[in-house]
Amino acid sequence: MDKVVLAYSGGLDTSAAIKWLAEKYNMDVIALTVDIGGVSDLPAIQQKALKIGAVKALTVDARETFVNSFIFPALKANAIYEGQYPLATALGRPLIAKLLVEVARKEKAVAVAHGSTGKGNDQVRFDVSVATLAPELKVIAPAREWGMTREETIAYAERHGIPVPVKATSPYSIDENLWGRSIECGVLEDPWVEPPEEVFAWTRSPSACPDQPEYIEIGFVSGVPVSLNGEEMDGVTLIQKLNELAGKHGVGRIDHVESRLVGIKSREIYEAPAATVLLKAHQSLEAMTLTKDQLRFNQKVSCEYADMVYNGLWFTALRHDLAAYVDSAQRNVTGTVRMRLFKGNCMVVGRKSPVSLYDYSLATYDKGDIFDQSASPGFIHVWGLPVRIQAKVQGSPEQ
Repeated sequence: MDKVVLAYSGGLDTSAAIKWLAEKYNMDVIALTVDIGGVSDLPAIQQKALKIGAVKALTVDARETFVNSFIFPALKANAIYEGQYPLATALGRPLIAKLLVEVARKEKAVAVAHGSTGKGNDQVRFDVSVATLAPELKVIAPAREWGMTREETIAYAERHGIPVPVKATSPYSIDENLWGRSIECGVLEDPWVEPPEEVFAWTRSPSACPDQPEYIEIGFVSGVPVSLNGEEMDGVTLIQKLNELAGKHGVGRIDHVESRLVGIKSREIYEAPAATVLLKAHQSLEAMTLTKDQLRFNQKVSCEYADMVYNGLWFTALRHDLAAYVDSAQRNVTGTVRMRLFKGNCMVVGRKSPVSLYDYSLATYDKGDIFDQSASPGFIHVWGLPVRIQAKVQGSPEQ
């Protein structure tokens, strides 16, 4: 019997998919659960997959790879989709796709499967990644094929005795990993409705946050965070600690009406405490260590990089080339940033770097100022020369 490797999260769609794949395609289903953060009990998920009908249930702890090979490259690029979304789910999908391919080849499977719907972005990320890495594999997306509504999928699961963490009375679709947590469906589909407090799990409401601010210091080397409050630590630990610290102060809530790749608008709620803090800290350090021209070009690269990640184009030559530029541009982004966390806000309140381009003796207006102000008139004369010539010959557009 042919085998299919299913990216299994333990949620509604992928749990129902185990039974559906066996019925529809007459395939042996191998469930693959990839831990990139947010997986609370791998053995329980593994046992659940086997109970539902998977012939094999595999697990992979890929958190370190996720941080070092996906999150930190995106952080160095300041990759934020439409200025709001830190791309947590979008960054996780290419890694899961890569592991699906590896397991499928090892198990001699003819296909891989995922739980994405036909109107979301994840189907593109999985399908394109798998087609790039292993064009010989068939990709099956049960939720795209079976034509069931979310309520009907819940009923299907209940009818087949499949335990799922979703009920019709609380029909949220949730995805989470180290870089963030996304919540959609239910009342959130109305963009006029304020998100109920029950949808948040990582961040406190500002009204429930501590009444005193907390200050933290984050150390970077070549654009990568390496320490928290003076203590060096690996990336996984640092992000986990920041999620707890910033979440305690309500930092990282995002309510975004975003433009999906498939052409529709969707309302997404995100929680990204660590991502929010690290991105803001990183940008602050860049402002101190990069020239104006580097910063402005980086903005263009950031937008392009974020779009490529969001659009499922991680395994492309252009993304690879952009990453090479980013690595070069980050070589001097080294230093420490001090942040203030307080009732839903994080603010940069200090920064320092051994390669800072900020020169106090040039910036100060007090004693010790070495800026030669007498040179300014000549500079202004040359700078404004094209403007004056055009106005003299062609007239001012305001006249």
